Amino acid sequence: MLEKGKEIVEWSGRELSKNIQSKEVSCQEVMDAYLNQIDKVNPKVTAIVALQDRELLMKQAKEKDEELQAGNSNGWMHGFPQAIKDLENTAGIVSSQGSPIFKDYIPKEDSLLVKRMKDAGSIIIGKTNTPEWGFGSQTYNPVYGPSGNPYDPERTTGGSSGGAASALALRMQAVADGSDFMGSLRNPAGYCNVYGYRPSWGRIPSPGADLFLSTCPMRGPMARTVADLALLLGTQSGYDAATPATLEDDVNLKNLTPDNVEESLKGDMTGKKVAWLGDWNGYLPMEDGVLEVCENALKTFPSFGASVEAIENPFDPELLWNEVWLPFRHFGAISLKSFYDDPEKKKLLKPEAIFEYEGSLKYNIQDLYFASVKRSQWFHALLKVFETYDFVAVPTAQVFAFDKNIHWPAEVAGKKMDTYHRWMEIVTHWTLTGNPVAAIPAGFNKDGLSMGIQLIGKPRSDFELLKFAYAYEQANDVVGMNRPGLLD
Repeated sequence: MLEKGKEIVEWSGRELSKNIQSKEVSCQEVMDAYLNQIDKVNPKVTAIVALQDRELLMKQAKEKDEELQAGNSNGWMHGFPQAIKDLENTAGIVSSQGSPIFKDYIPKEDSLLVKRMKDAGSIIIGKTNTPEWGFGSQTYNPVYGPSGNPYDPERTTGGSSGGAASALALRMQAVADGSDFMGSLRNPAGYCNVYGYRPSWGRIPSPGADLFLSTCPMRGPMARTVADLALLLGTQSGYDAATPATLEDDVNLKNLTPDNVEESLKGDMTGKKVAWLGDWNGYLPMEDGVLEVCENALKTFPSFGASVEAIENPFDPELLWNEVWLPFRHFGAISLKSFYDDPEKKKLLKPEAIFEYEGSLKYNIQDLYFASVKRSQWFHALLKVFETYDFVAVPTAQVFAFDKNIHWPAEVAGKKMDTYHRWMEIVTHWTLTGNPVAAIPAGFNKDGLSMGIQLIGKPRSDFELLKFAYAYEQANDVVGMNRPGLLD
């Protein structure tokens, strides 16, 4: 039998919510348990940063208890200790974006995502570590240092939601928020053996300085169970008038509760067809073992009625990278102009940030238009795939978690990488189409390092994709069967 504090941090988000709401456990007991877990584990991995004062957090937890005693519940996350990804603004808490330029910046207002999680009852305890500006799928920065993998603290967590994934795997929080441009919700999930979810374009509002042209970055949930993933997606998603590209509320998501979520996610997957694209038929270099781990996981699909077939490349991947991905990726760095133009602040930008900004200078408006035309052609090519298949599957990464002191792999399977992010090419195709993508745990290699699978759904099919991921989880509970050794 686990001690009560240890038992609390082992609960899923659904279980934690039910136990708080029924007063089986108090919000103060929950806060104390999680802060103890953070004290014990976080120094080994630096997943949570800017942690707030214990006395202040316990006071907030006491206030949550008093609300419950008065018959008032904020929502399913009432009393949840939550660290927020350090790319989101949190009122009164340092929001550094991993940059020395903002290492002392304390916003006066929360971002929309944080507001929604607070409205559901969560208590913001600090931030989760991220690479500087979110550039690079390796979580390190000069403000807080690198984050460690929950299965090997000397290896990377991936990124940019690496701190969130590690904190989640090590039971420092029940659920986590993340964001995704180039696999930032998918790659860390695969490396840390948790679930990550990049929703359909517009499912979760992603406000910024530009509301109309930026179509690649997305916010999303992370969790140790699909039920928790769905619950948090329901909280984060929904129409926002100030963000014109957001979709109307999905009642399937909005009606989910800890009591009905598992029943709601059940479904008959008999006859569902999955297209396996693997390494794009040899185009992508892959570390030994990546495909093997993923293909072993795919063998469980028939047990719940789904079939898997390998398919030919539906589009020219080299064209996608050079003529579509790079222009849009560089476009996303234009916001760094004021820092780049300031000689003192430019010195504080990491090389990858400078690479992205200077890349944007190579293109004109015509280049971006024709890149968008080719992107549109890729979207239509994928729709053709979905005429035959219900889902597409590929690995979450091309290499296993590497040394956290290495900024990025310079070579994969003997092929030199020509950019700092070429080794993550496998996630870019789905960012460009705006389809929902669930990162599901696949398993481990002989060295005990985890890998995941990206499951890509049809446009706006978020709930159907979650139901398929739930069916997989029931057949192959990789998370439940593989607790990190740091927890012992």
